[in-house]
Order: sequence, then C-alpha cells, then structure tokens
Amino acid sequence: MRRPAARDVVAPDGSDVRVLLRLPGGSMAHFELAPGRTSRAMAHRTVDEIWYVLNGQGEMWRSQDGRQQTVPLDPGTCLSIPVGTHFQFRSTGDNPLEAVAVTMPPWPGEDEACEVPGAWPVDGRGQPVDGDEPADGGEPADARGPA
Repeated sequence: MRRPAARDVVAPDGSDVRVLLRLPGGSMAHFELAPGRTSRAMAHRTVDEIWYVLNGQGEMWRSQDGRQQTVPLDPGTCLSIPVGTHFQFRSTGDNPLEAVAVTMPPWPGEDEACEVPGAWPVDGRGQPVDGDEPADGGEPADARGPA
C-alpha cells in the first residue's frame, strides 16, 4: 500500500490523517500539520501511540502524572504518547510537519480522543493566539516519553 494522496479525515487535534494499515494489534496512519499551525491539546482514552517524524520542524508538548516536557520535532525523531498523556504539537518550519504514528490497539473511533488544556492556545483554525510559549518553559527533553 502507498500513502493516499488525499486525507481520509481530520483528527480531533486538527491534523490531516491518511490511514495506512490496520491489524488486530494496532493501526498506522500518516499525520500532517501545515506550517505555522498548532494542534488542539488531546489525551487518548485507551490507546498508546508511537510517532516517527518524516518531514518538517516542530515541537511536541506532553504532560503525564505531573511531569511536563517539550520535545523538538524534526525528521528522525521518534517518541511515545502513552495512554492518558496530554499532548499538543505544532509545526514551526516552512514545510508541513509530517509523522507516521502506530496506535496500539487499533484506533477505536472518534470518541477515543478528548480535548484537554494544552501548552499553546489556538483558535478554531489551529492558529496560535496570545502567548506561544509552552507551559513548561520550552525546555527540550527526552523523546522516549514523559513517564
């Protein structure tokens, strides 16, 4: 299978999603966020995710069990989003931020993600608004996970 040219859906966080594969143990999708856009902050109810950044530049904020961190995103970065982790990402370069993510178990449907308070305020179109510094001061941290 090849990556579909058109998006399949817009994720609850506002990124464009192209579904790649699905098996009983997990699913894989391509995510894209346009330059200058910021996702809505989300948490997953039942799934873990592993992300691998393909293209672009950006940042990922994660918060879990009182620990927060912001990870720089560029091609080759791999990180985890354990179930229940609050996360938000933004595209800071001139090109779209693109990543492939594996979800375990497979993505169950639109009720999986819930919006949570995030690091960067955004408007309804994913544009930054008043104050664009992460809640933790923007210190780079370990990409393996917040826990």
